[in-house]
Amino acid sequence: MFTGIIETLGRVAKLEHESGNVHITVESNISSELKIDQSVAHNGVCLTVVAVADGSHTVTAIDETLKKSNIGNLQVGGLVNLERCMQMNARLDGHIVQGHVDQTAVCSAFKALEGSWEYTFTYDTSKGNVTVEKGSICVNGISLTVVNSQLNSFSVAIIPYTYEHTNLQSVRDGDVVNLEFDIIGKYVARLMQR
Repeated sequence: MFTGIIETLGRVAKLEHESGNVHITVESNISSELKIDQSVAHNGVCLTVVAVADGSHTVTAIDETLKKSNIGNLQVGGLVNLERCMQMNARLDGHIVQGHVDQTAVCSAFKALEGSWEYTFTYDTSKGNVTVEKGSICVNGISLTVVNSQLNSFSVAIIPYTYEHTNLQSVRDGDVVNLEFDIIGKYVARLMQR
């Protein structure tokens, strides 16, 4: 379980393709503290650490992960949001995040405002996912609040701290992001379909 509060940014150092998998090596200021077999969210995708070296760690993304997330779009030098799993005795500052991406979305609008930024994301509604005004949404692993919920899109407002400390700083129109919808909302939506 995660909170959607990004701990640090990592930089992709190496990508190795093997069969249908991709081994991703990330350099970060928490990499040396990680352990093999530990779960770490990368852009909101829960991945298992398979190797640790000086200042870097490696995770493996299988074909299923590559198809359902933007992990397959990572490039060497690119930024990735990192969060270690939640400690049970810690505050839940964001919201409950599983690290299981529901689907991707496309940034359809980006506006720099006076002291903040607004992003609009468009997604495929055929998967049954919905957002609600003032509800929680996880974008690239970041716990955010929906400020404008439409049928197939939503907007979020970004404060300077979040902009500077996550990879939203590099997201622009046409870029693909990972979405994890609020777990409570998903269960309610599923019950309503019965």
